[in-house]
Amino acid sequence: MNNFKYDKQSHQPENGLSDNTQEIVDEINYELPHNRYFNREISWLHFNTRVLEEASNSQHPLLERLRFLSISASNLDEFYSVRVAGLVALVQGNVNKISMTGENPSKQLENVRYVTEDLLKKQQNILKDLFVELSANGINLISRYDASFQDKEYIEQLFFDQLFSVLTPIAIDPVHPFPFIPHQGLSLIILLKDNVSQEKIHIVIPIPMMLNRFYRLPVNQNDIDKRLRFVSVENIITMNLEKLFPDFTEIGHGVFSVLRDTDLEIEEEAEDLVREFESALRRRRRGQIIRLKMTSTMPKELAEIVKKQVDVAAGDAVFIDNLIGLSSLSQLITDDRPDLLFKRYVPRIPERIRDFGGDMFKAIAEKDFIVHHPFESFDTVVNFIRQAANDSQVVSIKSTLYRTSEESPIIAALIEAAENGKSVTAIVELKARFDEAANIRQARALERAGVHVIYGFADSKVHAKTLVIIRKENNKLKTYSHFGTGNYHPHTAKIYTDLSLFTCDEALGRDACRFFNFVTGYIEPHNTELISVAPLTLKNKLLHHIFIETENAKLGLPASIYAKMNALVDPVIINALYEASAAGVMIKLNIRGVCCLRPGVKRLSENISVYSIVGRFLEHSRIICFGNGHEFPSPETSVYISSADWMPRNLDRRVELLVPITNQTVKKQILYQVIPACFLDNTHSWMLMPDGSYQRLTPEMTNRDPFTAHNFFMENPSLSGKGRSINTGQILNLNEL
Repeated sequence: MNNFKYDKQSHQPENGLSDNTQEIVDEINYELPHNRYFNREISWLHFNTRVLEEASNSQHPLLERLRFLSISASNLDEFYSVRVAGLVALVQGNVNKISMTGENPSKQLENVRYVTEDLLKKQQNILKDLFVELSANGINLISRYDASFQDKEYIEQLFFDQLFSVLTPIAIDPVHPFPFIPHQGLSLIILLKDNVSQEKIHIVIPIPMMLNRFYRLPVNQNDIDKRLRFVSVENIITMNLEKLFPDFTEIGHGVFSVLRDTDLEIEEEAEDLVREFESALRRRRRGQIIRLKMTSTMPKELAEIVKKQVDVAAGDAVFIDNLIGLSSLSQLITDDRPDLLFKRYVPRIPERIRDFGGDMFKAIAEKDFIVHHPFESFDTVVNFIRQAANDSQVVSIKSTLYRTSEESPIIAALIEAAENGKSVTAIVELKARFDEAANIRQARALERAGVHVIYGFADSKVHAKTLVIIRKENNKLKTYSHFGTGNYHPHTAKIYTDLSLFTCDEALGRDACRFFNFVTGYIEPHNTELISVAPLTLKNKLLHHIFIETENAKLGLPASIYAKMNALVDPVIINALYEASAAGVMIKLNIRGVCCLRPGVKRLSENISVYSIVGRFLEHSRIICFGNGHEFPSPETSVYISSADWMPRNLDRRVELLVPITNQTVKKQILYQVIPACFLDNTHSWMLMPDGSYQRLTPEMTNRDPFTAHNFFMENPSLSGKGRSINTGQILNLNEL
């Protein structure tokens, strides 16, 4: 075990570095052979390429393919504003350390730009193909050149009704400085000629971000197909330039957009964390510009003005052939065409809860159970808190809140509980990226209701997802706990795959209370009975299990590791897995996104295989299984769920939980349904190759009938119902692999 010793102190943030930049430094502080790893940034770009590939997948309905294109564009924008911004900060700060893969930040930036260029071309090519298919299916995006006379009349009225009064044309000259362009803000730049003096002027029109990107046109009554037609906001404006500039003639125009550094920098000794975050959010709005996108039809004269005024590195000023801001394509996805969407799916209420008439406390008291989102309803979690809020026997409620929704039923239930006299504690994480402002608003609403609101730690995100309800029963206090792999967010719970564990196991309950004491009172939970907590014990727990599997393999015993997560980056964990593989441990990983481990390399990782599912739902659950010297699966298999991916930020700098599954029925559900389905999928699954490429799996390649994990879970109930056993529920056999 000495080979894997983990020193928490060596991973503390370096002074003066933001959380995101520190994260990149974490990944370049290891002096190891470079060919053992894949570059994190390139691995992420490969993941987003897999997302984009689904936009070309004819198995998906047409509008869902458009959604995948929109998601890939949104992902890429966030990648630039966070990860690439961090690399830029390192280059500008002359931090020239070599990465795990042997590259300094400048070289990584160069590689990222190269791969991104190809990705942008693929996005535009797929967009062209989708527009052709959309048109063939009665959906059109109308341009200024193919609008009918009636369309133009309607668009003119639309311009005056919804756009004219909020647009602010700004001349670019010594008197009028170039306007501020917000992150992801869309703008027009126009070259005009004065009809009298013939003088040229340059105008920028920032398009307010609160405006729709696309507006729907009325159905053409002469069209027997009743086509759905849309027009973009930039086309509405350019079609009405003579209304804005009646004494000028347009010579040319273009559309451009910028991405800014969205990372937050928080002072270590902030006296008031909320006030400091509010200030940081204002600074984020004016963050450094990281990327400039311009339409390729923009006149060269205008492009040079924009590039000069925006002041971005040459490699990060790019021309786009078609639309800019593809993330907004989601606005074209309409319920009017259900034939072009996934068939509507209504999550099930778990049998266990139905068996007890919806009484969460009776259901949990009977036996532990898990709820598998989004296939089973997130209402189970909401109703758990609602019942607690109105239960006269409930004394206390404690909950973490990393991300939740606007008008959140979780927040409403916690407020109701406080108003009903319960002791309510909410740990609100202010550093949840892009949700900081929403979390501040939610926290203030909770405080007004009398909830004890704790903001966690100044230098560590509280990323754990847990809820504890203390109830008085028979003159004793009984602890009911919920542990999740996903957020308390009812909207994302409909599209993210996650596990929710409900339990009244006394040891787990005590550990959950120790965890809350750690966050609220800095009482480090070194004496936990079952749960492991990052950054204190979680990483060592994982390394210990990997070490045990390694020793079992050396002794000739069965040795296996099955794990599912979103990302694998941590070099210490990766090297422990390499050592385990070399000893003969069979390791199967299902990693949705970034994977820096190189599988299938002789004498290094030949016993490791890595898969990735990209389908209808976003894979989000973290599940880890260790064979413990027995054939997998078995009652002796150790099974954990977690809030943590295997990344330095999660294991070394965030507050996370690793929770063991102690109930045999729950364990069987994971071992015979959840885990096998993820590895048997051969329709929406990819396999990572030793060279870093991903190969899509097919039924022919796997020599098995088509199997889709998401379809399996939508069609089959879990094993958690009252009286339901492993023999009566549908199970899957991993030996088919």
